[in-house]
Amino acid sequence: MKSDRLLSILLLLQTRGRVPAHELAERLEVSVRTIYRDVEALSATGVPVYAERGRHGGIELLAGFRTDVTGLTADESRALFVLAAQGAHAALGLDGALGSALRKVMAALPAPHRPAADAVSRRVLVDATRWKGGPQPAVDLDTLQDAVFADRRLRLRYRHGGADAPRTYTVDPYGLVAKAGVWYLVADRRATPRLFRADRVRSARVLDEPVRRRPGVELADVWEVLRRGVEERPGGLDVTARVRRDRLDLFLRINRPWLAADPQDPAGDGEWVTVRLSYGVLGEARGLLQFADHVEVVSPPEVRAELARAAAAVTGLYAGDG
Repeated sequence: MKSDRLLSILLLLQTRGRVPAHELAERLEVSVRTIYRDVEALSATGVPVYAERGRHGGIELLAGFRTDVTGLTADESRALFVLAAQGAHAALGLDGALGSALRKVMAALPAPHRPAADAVSRRVLVDATRWKGGPQPAVDLDTLQDAVFADRRLRLRYRHGGADAPRTYTVDPYGLVAKAGVWYLVADRRATPRLFRADRVRSARVLDEPVRRRPGVELADVWEVLRRGVEERPGGLDVTARVRRDRLDLFLRINRPWLAADPQDPAGDGEWVTVRLSYGVLGEARGLLQFADHVEVVSPPEVRAELARAAAAVTGLYAGDG
């Protein structure tokens, strides 16, 4: 919109001083001719802006003119520029809007706070994705957003992890949450809080029916209930294992969710370190096989037997003639 572009020009000039017309045109993705028309429009509204031709020319505001937003402290100014985390805004289609908003905020900041805010934008980077997480499936959040902001119910075709086919649900959305690079829809189904991974939604349709949220319940409240349900799920199977010391760091990073206590003697000099884990079901312990002979389950016997069966099945698969 032209009004947004005029404001962007004003704030860029306020921040940078003299700026060549071609640079403004590149930043705002318009022609140089459009920039000069915009400068005339600003001047007509009383903004003291002028253009100088020539090799060292450019567009500039009259010295001393500025618009100002006051009341922000230095810490508040720095905090705003940490918002530019990679991934979340792009997934919501808001990358361009974020960049434009931060340029406007930078120009409107009190002059003493600008260097610190600029330093944060160049020296702090937030990357919410996990190491070696592999390629993430494409996620279409548009329909989910539409339902969330229009306060309408959703009809989902959703495939649960490990399921062969998707199921159909009608849900009442509270909002969207990005957790460690993964998007979730937080919603009620029959007045019960549920969590749906956005990348497992096979199709979504916004219904004409208004959303039926529980009175007085907000997104943060439902998320806290669901988060605690995942993180504090009681383990029904206590396992004691020993891990080779040179694999301990990697083991702890991968198995942190199942760790029941800190490892014993992690700074010692023996070859093995004892760890205790807690699993919800027996099958979860199969993940220990990825460490081959670098991890040995000491107890209970049923876990040792389960891993032996799984290892035998893998051996049989690869030992055959194909």
